[in-house]
Amino acid sequence: MSILNIVLVEPEIPQNTGNIVRTCAATGARLHIIKPMGFEIDDKKLKRAGLDYWHYLDITYYEGLDDFFSKVKGEFYFFTTKGQHVYSDVSFPDNSYIFFGKETKGLPEELLIKHPDRCLRLPMGETIRSLNLSNTVAVAVYEVLRQWDFPELQNSGELHNYSWKDYS
Repeated sequence: MSILNIVLVEPEIPQNTGNIVRTCAATGARLHIIKPMGFEIDDKKLKRAGLDYWHYLDITYYEGLDDFFSKVKGEFYFFTTKGQHVYSDVSFPDNSYIFFGKETKGLPEELLIKHPDRCLRLPMGETIRSLNLSNTVAVAVYEVLRQWDFPELQNSGELHNYSWKDYS
């Protein structure tokens, strides 16, 4: 079974984290949150954005980056606007950890400097500072899962025999 790990470093906006919770629940990705956070986990906005998906979530909290790296081993990739490599040019192995930084500052510069070949970016217009965190996570998650042929995910839907007049 392939495992994808999403790592949020010091998330600040509860709605973004709630949306990421929903993405993780829908895809089976594990969520790792590195403290401090800019909100409490019982924040109403966080719960509303995550809807009723919390019971599907595999989530672990860490007291900081040192705590995380002392407990976790795997292949690490860092999504950042400072990345020199496009995310779609990478082949993600099983047990990948994809990192995302806080909304206002991104990932710590010292972390990126230690891993320049693992710093990835989503291409965007040069006058745009960045994409929304939860949107970036969704793009990254689905790229990894696409490469893995969407393991254990439902790959087809069902159309019902409705006519257009039913919608007028």
